[in-house]
Amino acid sequence: MMRDGLRILIVGGGIGGMSCAIALSGHHTVELIDLDPHWRAYGTGITIQPATFRAFVQLGVAKDVLAAGYAAKGTRFRLVDGTLINEFRIDGGTPGFPASGGIMRPVLHDILSRKTLAKGVPVRLGLTIAKLREEPSGVTVRFTDGSAGEYDLIIGADGVHSKVRSMIFPGAPQPFFTGQGAFRTLAPRPPDFDVIEIYLGDIVKPGITPVSQDQVYMFTLTPEPSADYLDASQQLRRLREALRGFGGMIGQIRDTLTPETQTVYRPLEALLLDRPWHSGRVILIGDAVHATTPQLASGACCALEDGLLLAEYLDTRATLERDLVAFTDRRFDRCRDVVESSVEIGRLELSRAPSDELTAVYTQAMTRLAEPA
Repeated sequence: MMRDGLRILIVGGGIGGMSCAIALSGHHTVELIDLDPHWRAYGTGITIQPATFRAFVQLGVAKDVLAAGYAAKGTRFRLVDGTLINEFRIDGGTPGFPASGGIMRPVLHDILSRKTLAKGVPVRLGLTIAKLREEPSGVTVRFTDGSAGEYDLIIGADGVHSKVRSMIFPGAPQPFFTGQGAFRTLAPRPPDFDVIEIYLGDIVKPGITPVSQDQVYMFTLTPEPSADYLDASQQLRRLREALRGFGGMIGQIRDTLTPETQTVYRPLEALLLDRPWHSGRVILIGDAVHATTPQLASGACCALEDGLLLAEYLDTRATLERDLVAFTDRRFDRCRDVVESSVEIGRLELSRAPSDELTAVYTQAMTRLAEPA
């Protein structure tokens, strides 16, 4: 049966938080807050896999994503010098949609934020939760701007370093550094470049995804000694050094890098929180409980699926506690698979494992992920 509408606060206006807001807004009173006063998206591009396209279809934004992004026609694998190993030209997993593609992260953020606002969701920026207290009738929240509110449910979608997680699970494990860093760089798209390319055979793993009609983004995974962030000058020097010896389009992009090139770097961290993912009337989703590394390009997919499936459970079940337990039970194994498989691929990359071993782990994980969430 359909339950009466809940008063819901979503903390965090990223992919997971917005997907949750969009999916929940039809039957519940939803508010969303984000700490960034400008509600921005950091990063360059993201790669879209079949399961991610399926989630976009369910969320009602797939056509917008395709119009603003790029529908790739397959994947190429090359050696370090640019020699072609293999190429797969494949149809989409969801009828009418491609199997893979890419989009600029800020463009995706704009699509989801416009959809969130069109659904009538009030959005407050530049604040987060300062305190929360469970009451018999709900959760009382004090915000960092001094205001307050009372809700039936709080959804913590505030990322890998979640403040909500620290409030409800103060002893929870912290994200761990995996030994790699990720560089993301924008470059012009050659007219005939219509696939995703991945370069194998080195401890450094770069690849290229088209993200619009005129741009690609190059991702580069590198071994790093620590989780320290690199400033702009360090990023350029380190990226050039890491890509020394690469041919093909990777080498071409490397040779055009300048201090003005838009490049984003972050050390790779992962996190998988064991069940439960909720305490009382507060539940965590997305990177707050299952932050992954980019080897499967499926972190955004998991966040989108979280939002869609949490809405499904909250719309149709009997009691809030059972909803939250059932949601977590349904999501846990799939999200664990994504996190553990991604980290394992990273470990194999760092150990210079043979390319067939790497591709086997990748292919098996992607086959499982292709199944409905």
